[in-house]
Amino acid sequence: MHLAELAEHISYLKPDDVALVEKAYLFSKSAHEGQFRKSGDPYISHPVAVAKLLAKWHLDAQALMAALLHDVVEDTPATKQQVSEQFGKPVAELVDGVSKLDRIEFQTEAHAQAENFRKMLLAMARDVRVILIKLADRLHNMRTLDSMATEKRKRIAKETLEIYAPIANRLGLNSVYQELDDLSFRYMYPTRYRVLAKAVKAARGNRRALVEKVQDAIQSKLKDAGVEAAVTGREKHLYSIYKKMQGKSLTFSEVYDIYGFRVIVKDVPACYLALGALHGLYKPIPGKFKDYIAIPKGNGYQSLHTTLFGPYGTPLEVQIRTQDMHKIAEAGVASHWLYKTGDESAKDAQQKTHQWLQSLLEIQSESGDAIEFLEHIKVDLFPDEVYVFTPKGQIMALPRGATAVDLAYSVHTDIGNRCIAVKINDELAPLRTELRNGDRVEVITAPHAHPNPAWLNYVVTGKARAHIRHYLKTMHSQEAAMLGERLLNQALRALRAEPGMIDDARWSELLRETNTKSKEEILADIGLGKRLNLVIARRHLAAQVANGGQAHFRHQGVLLRQSNGMVEDILRFFEP
Repeated sequence: MHLAELAEHISYLKPDDVALVEKAYLFSKSAHEGQFRKSGDPYISHPVAVAKLLAKWHLDAQALMAALLHDVVEDTPATKQQVSEQFGKPVAELVDGVSKLDRIEFQTEAHAQAENFRKMLLAMARDVRVILIKLADRLHNMRTLDSMATEKRKRIAKETLEIYAPIANRLGLNSVYQELDDLSFRYMYPTRYRVLAKAVKAARGNRRALVEKVQDAIQSKLKDAGVEAAVTGREKHLYSIYKKMQGKSLTFSEVYDIYGFRVIVKDVPACYLALGALHGLYKPIPGKFKDYIAIPKGNGYQSLHTTLFGPYGTPLEVQIRTQDMHKIAEAGVASHWLYKTGDESAKDAQQKTHQWLQSLLEIQSESGDAIEFLEHIKVDLFPDEVYVFTPKGQIMALPRGATAVDLAYSVHTDIGNRCIAVKINDELAPLRTELRNGDRVEVITAPHAHPNPAWLNYVVTGKARAHIRHYLKTMHSQEAAMLGERLLNQALRALRAEPGMIDDARWSELLRETNTKSKEEILADIGLGKRLNLVIARRHLAAQVANGGQAHFRHQGVLLRQSNGMVEDILRFFEP
């Protein structure tokens, strides 16, 4: 039954690829034999549902095979090696990128979760199909969350709202993003969800006549202006209405723009003609116009957005875009597989996604641990953006609240590390100044400048935060290591030993004993007070004794004596 169901969705593949997908299905079905979901359905129903979601985006056979196999390594005796032998290394790597890490390795649930995200995001930076599989996996799990316990439902919904929905938004997968938002809202706040859904349903009936009236008026006006267009009314998703109510402290009756309108035209000039016609039909609300065609969003999204004073003073939100823009707005990065049109806007979306994925690798290299990495990524998933210009006219997209320091790091790490001042619209301004849409920003650097710890109080991008922290840690570590070396040498001299007698072989032995990566790390720990200089000095000297060196060291009432092959520390304190 499941195989026939899947076969209907993969007819776009070549016959050889269809055979491979069917082989992966049979392997997965056999591996999950006897396993059931909480709902009571056979477990194989889940990987099949994930593969069907990916088939809607026309992903390739490797991605579909990985979707069918994504839980076999984690939940069955099957190994990554077996998957690689049967279906090839690329499929095994995709499965591995989606699989969770073993939680036994981690001290806390939070650390385990953060490490899982780090692994997945880095796998995604190498191959974006990893996150498409993971998003499809999460979407199906959210659709079937009813069978889970209440606490688990809330935990999964919170994780989805904080991480997976913003990633879907960042990759331009609009329909997935909105559904994940609404499902998360439903399970995190079930009562609020029910009340709001009921209110929207009631309003739908009350406002149907208004929506039809506006739609007819828009259609008629565009026809008179000679613009061919498809006009549709669209209802905003529940979570976006809830956020508006929360953010502006509004009651539901005060949120008028729960409906918006979408106008789809044939080309870019027609977008602007349609905009002019609509501004002639209804007055635009000042400050509510955004041109995402001239300046696309960071995920490649393009449209004209305007808000108009409609009948009875009701605000009407209108999006105007071409058919190609609409495809990218709905499918985002997946449009690369779904619509191979060679369209420039599609290429631009791909390029922006690639740049963001590469920045993940850069942030990872500067982050100390998984939790810090996840913290930086959450910042970069912030959806609101400001657009500023460099002196050469290049447009840079940054999160809302970004400062000149954020811009400096987004241009290049060295510019960020060496910036000392900034000119905004040709006037000197403090580095902490928040940038606004349309600002022209010139960063001034100096060769010997370096990051200031105070910058961490106002930078907002993950990249800037990661680079500043990395620099400060490196400098802090170097200074601590220098202090630690001085303290260790003092301890050795106090025990009447010369620092030069501790050779590289002894240091290597100590690194193994303490499970430490480098001599500098031990010295830094001494400088920071995490290790005692006297203890490390004694361990060095104890090894010298054990290896046949001098058997006694005496200084200021401290005796080190060899006994039965062990070194005993006898502390005797004398009054001066």
